[in-house]
Amino acid sequence: MCGIVGLFLKDKSLEPRLGAMLTEMLVTMSDRGPDSAGIAVYGTDADDQAKLTVQSDNAAEDFARLDTDLAAAIDVEVSIRVKDTHAVLELSAAKVAQARQALAELRPGVRVMSTGDTMEIYKEVGLPQSVADRFEISAMTGTHGIGHTRMATESAVNTLGAHPFSTGPDQCLVHNGSLSNHNSLRRKLAREGVTVETENDTEVAAAYLTWKMQQGSTLGEALDSGINDLDGFYTFVVGTKDGFGVLRDPIACKPAVLAETDQYVAFGSEYRALVNLPGIEDAKVWEPEPATVYFWSH
Repeated sequence: MCGIVGLFLKDKSLEPRLGAMLTEMLVTMSDRGPDSAGIAVYGTDADDQAKLTVQSDNAAEDFARLDTDLAAAIDVEVSIRVKDTHAVLELSAAKVAQARQALAELRPGVRVMSTGDTMEIYKEVGLPQSVADRFEISAMTGTHGIGHTRMATESAVNTLGAHPFSTGPDQCLVHNGSLSNHNSLRRKLAREGVTVETENDTEVAAAYLTWKMQQGSTLGEALDSGINDLDGFYTFVVGTKDGFGVLRDPIACKPAVLAETDQYVAFGSEYRALVNLPGIEDAKVWEPEPATVYFWSH
């Protein structure tokens, strides 16, 4: 079943409240998915610095001296912020690919959740409130973000199977539904040199959109191509560095609600996820049309 939320802020005065608002929205969707939860937050952009968000099941050992060891391996300064089973490494944007390769050798148990200039992804097994509390999501500042609470219909219930999925810098996707052609699409992407790490169909969808954008498509164009190339029942919410997009399949059997004010654009699987947002009583509220791309950017 799954529950998804998204929040894109137009009003900069709300940015210190982004994490708190996203958390409340996602917690409201808890009964739509008890297996795992995750949130992607787009925060500050440091010049020439990139963020590498990583996860470990043995964080105390794997994160000890990780910044020092990685800095020595790639010959650049690295800083680390540890949050429970996750950590955010900040380093020169030019060194990200080298850092990922070095991580695999230095700490084989560390998994990369996301890379980018602004995005951080936190996800784990458990209910949204538990996951949000572990990573102090409510205290996070940002411009926009998306979240997901999962009821597993395929693939394992574990950290890697949780949403959001990130397959490109500052790109991520959450999904309510099921794709019917994800295995054939996975093989097609593999032939194009695009690999995915899990059996989850959502990661395939994320990788497909990343691949289309690598070919020169905008996010809107990539989503539009997905209407023809992705079979199944789905609602996607996609995050990029500049904004987020929404797409429902041509039948649109999965629930979805959008709301827009002068301060924000909000998405929820159900309207109840939006009821505590400021000014919601005056918002334009509508159900997104089938096979129609919606996108907002800064």
